[in-house]
Amino acid sequence: MDHVEILSRIQFAFTIAFHYIYPPLSIGLGVCLVFMEGLYLKTKDKVYEELTRFWVRIFALIFGIGVATGIVMEFEFGTNWAVYSRYVGDIFGSALAAEGIFAFALESAFLGILIFGWNRVSPRVHFLSTVLVALGSMFSALWIVVANSWQQTPTGYRIEGEGLKARAVVTDFWEMVFNPSSIERYSHVLIGAFLAGSFLVLSVSAWYILKRKYLIHSQKAFKIALWVAAVSSLGQLFTGHKSAEVITKYQPAKLAAIEGHFETAPADMYLLGWVDAKNQTVTGLKIPGGLSFLVHQDFKKPIPGLNSFKPENRPGAINFVFQTYHLMVAIGMTLIGLCWLAIFLLYRKKLFQNRWLMGVFVGSVLLPQIANQVGWYTAEVGRQPWVVYGLLRTSDALSQAVKAEHVLISLILFTLVYVILFVLFIYLLNKKIQHGPDIGPEDPETPSSRFEL
Repeated sequence: MDHVEILSRIQFAFTIAFHYIYPPLSIGLGVCLVFMEGLYLKTKDKVYEELTRFWVRIFALIFGIGVATGIVMEFEFGTNWAVYSRYVGDIFGSALAAEGIFAFALESAFLGILIFGWNRVSPRVHFLSTVLVALGSMFSALWIVVANSWQQTPTGYRIEGEGLKARAVVTDFWEMVFNPSSIERYSHVLIGAFLAGSFLVLSVSAWYILKRKYLIHSQKAFKIALWVAAVSSLGQLFTGHKSAEVITKYQPAKLAAIEGHFETAPADMYLLGWVDAKNQTVTGLKIPGGLSFLVHQDFKKPIPGLNSFKPENRPGAINFVFQTYHLMVAIGMTLIGLCWLAIFLLYRKKLFQNRWLMGVFVGSVLLPQIANQVGWYTAEVGRQPWVVYGLLRTSDALSQAVKAEHVLISLILFTLVYVILFVLFIYLLNKKIQHGPDIGPEDPETPSSRFEL
């Protein structure tokens, strides 16, 4: 890789990784808001209304930062990746247009009612706006994942032109939308977002419980988010397996890189390890034939190894793909254990007295975020050297006129701006958390309230 390609890839990876902090939070938090406000309508318990008002303020902050950071990537397509933009413009244009019409417009329109509609519209209309904002955020993710999935498993297109003038043109819109990986990848991304948002609620609620503040509010919020997280954690296990089946069929080189599998033979499944790509060895703890069993339900069935592909068609950073994938799986299993341990203690009426577990939940907000990030790294780095799998190489997708120093300067400036944005986000988020829910005068709760068992 030349310097322009390296810097352009770093720049895009940095900007999208930073942006990807926020949409999953807003999607998952939107689901929790629907349950909170729905329970308020059902029970008329003012605590649920106060919880909804509190978390709507945090949702608005996350939404605003997410929109601001997402705009940058669209400009990068044109500046750093002009050949790529021309090549996929017809595909991306239709998907992003659909996002703007069917998702972003819906989410933005009803976000105003969600934030400012309290006491101005009826409770049912406000609840409807909450539902539509949550659905809008999910629809937005759908079209983004469709566009990215087409790069992984392209269908419903034809190629017009040659060389730098070549471009993919949609021949069947719905075949493009429902390409072989879109549903599996969307469900996996969506459930990851549910985990990110619900663990934010769990973390803040656990912190209140440890500080003995807003105990009734925080325990009710904790229970709602815990059920969202517990169900989602199991769902992520299923959707992850389905995504792996798609990779097995359409991207066998990525599958081999994920487990450091070099020779075509029965493939082991590693729980942890280290890949020495130069010597083509893996050291670690493994289940012999485990990958073969997961793929073919046969421990002795061979799996194509990396050596069965031309060197120029293999992922380059094999150990990186191996580590990010296994970190994602390890975090996923940790979240399952953590959630269902909490469910068990909840039914034993011992959950909220368990201070060490509440402390774990305070810090656990980072786990879904890390899992989402490294899962994306696995998918994108494992796809290399292709930016559109089997059709367009990443090295061929660059803008021809951009120089390395231009990319470096913009990367430095983006980093400075994003650091400022992140510091501002943390400051405002902490300020809202410190303020806490606005409790009505008739509410008996005080910061020193007893535990609700």
